[in-house]
Amino acid sequence: MKVLFLSLLLVVAVCLRAQKTDEIYHLTDTARYSDVRGYGYDFVPTPLKGGKKPFFYSVKVPDGNYLVTVTLGGKKQAGVTTVRAENRRLFVQRLVTKKGQFVEQSFVVNKRTPRISDGDSVKIKDREKDYMTWDDRLTLEFNGDTPLCQSIRIRPAADSVVTVYLCGNSTVVDQSREPWASWGQMIPLFFDTGIAIANYAESGETAGSFIGRGRLRQAVSKMKAGDYVFIEFGHNDQKESGAGKGAYFSFVTNLKTIIDEARNKGANLVLVTPTSRRQFDDNGRIKDTHGEYDDAVRWLAKKENISLIDLTQMTAVLYEAFGTENSKKAFVHYPANTFPGQTKALADNTHFSAFGAYEVAQCVLRGIRDSKIPLLKHILPEYKKIDPAKPDEFNTFHWDLAPLYEIEKPDGN
Repeated sequence: MKVLFLSLLLVVAVCLRAQKTDEIYHLTDTARYSDVRGYGYDFVPTPLKGGKKPFFYSVKVPDGNYLVTVTLGGKKQAGVTTVRAENRRLFVQRLVTKKGQFVEQSFVVNKRTPRISDGDSVKIKDREKDYMTWDDRLTLEFNGDTPLCQSIRIRPAADSVVTVYLCGNSTVVDQSREPWASWGQMIPLFFDTGIAIANYAESGETAGSFIGRGRLRQAVSKMKAGDYVFIEFGHNDQKESGAGKGAYFSFVTNLKTIIDEARNKGANLVLVTPTSRRQFDDNGRIKDTHGEYDDAVRWLAKKENISLIDLTQMTAVLYEAFGTENSKKAFVHYPANTFPGQTKALADNTHFSAFGAYEVAQCVLRGIRDSKIPLLKHILPEYKKIDPAKPDEFNTFHWDLAPLYEIEKPDGN
C-alpha cells in the first residue's frame, strides 16, 4: 500500500511538472539545458556577456501551441536581434534596440513530437531525427549583429488561436540548416498572435507519402474547427510512374484524401499550386515544368469549391521580375567555400535561399489577400501591400546566418 501511495505521488508530481508551462526564464541564469532541469542554453556554447554570436535557449514543454514573449534589449548596450524558433521559423527580424531600451515581442510557436497516440507516431525520416521540430523541447534561436534577450515567457496559447497546418514538400518545410530555406518558415513573421503555423511539410514528400508517414494523421488528430490547412504538392508527385499514377489519378486522389480528412474536423482548406522552378526559355520567360500537376490543383480547387493560391503563376512573375541572372539570388546558388565544408559550387534551381523563401512567402500572403481568405485579418498591417511583380531588392534584405549548415541538398527537386 505504501509503495502504491508513493507511486501515485510520483505520477502526480510528474503531471504537475508537465503542466507547469507558464514560466519566465531569465537569461542571466547561465544554466545549460538538461532533461532533468528542463530549460537552459542549448546546442551551441552559452553566450558571453555582451557577445555577438547567435545562441539557442530551450524549454521542455508538452506538445501544443505556446504564446512566447521575449524581452529584447540591454541595459548597457545597443542591440540588433533576430528571433527564430524550432527549425529556423522566423518571428522577429532584426529588431533594433538602443542602449537601455527594452522591447517585448510576442508570437505563437507550435511545438510537437512524432507521437500521435499510444502505439502510433509519425514515421519521420532519418534526416529529421535531429530536427528541432520533432524533439521534446521548444527551442528559440537568438541571432543578429548583437543579439540581446533579457527574459523569455512561455505559456499555453489561448484556445482561440487559429492553427494553420502546412502540408507540402521541400519548398514549404522548415529547412533546418543553412543555406536552404522555404516559404513555410518565413511566413510566421507576417502574422499576429492570433495565428500559429504548424508546418508538417518535409523534403521529398508527395501527397501520398505525406499521408503514408502519418503526418496527415497527426495533424488531423490535433485539428479543431476553424483551423486552416494549406496544401502544396506536385514537385515530387510528378516523378511517380506506373499503374494508377498521374496528375488526375493518384495525385488528385491523395489531395482529396487530405481535403476530406480536414473537412471532417471542420477545418478551412486552401490549395496551393507548386512553386515554379527557375527555368527560363530563350525569351526570358519561366517555363511551366509541372506538366498537368498545377492544372490538376486548379481543377480540384474549382470542383471542391476551395480557395486557391496560384503560386506557380505568382512565382513565375516573381522570377521574371528579378531577371535571368538576378533570380539566382532567390535560390541556393553559391560559389565554393561560401559555407563551412562546401568545397563545390551550389547551383539549385528548385530550393530557395533565405531571400527567395522570404519573397515567396510574400507571394503566399498576396494569394491570401487576392482570394479574400479570412486569415487576411491576422496579417500584420505593414505586410498587406505586396506585389510579386515588384519584389524587394536583394541588398535591402539581411539574413542572420544560423550556426548550423548542411551542404547536401534536400530530398526532392
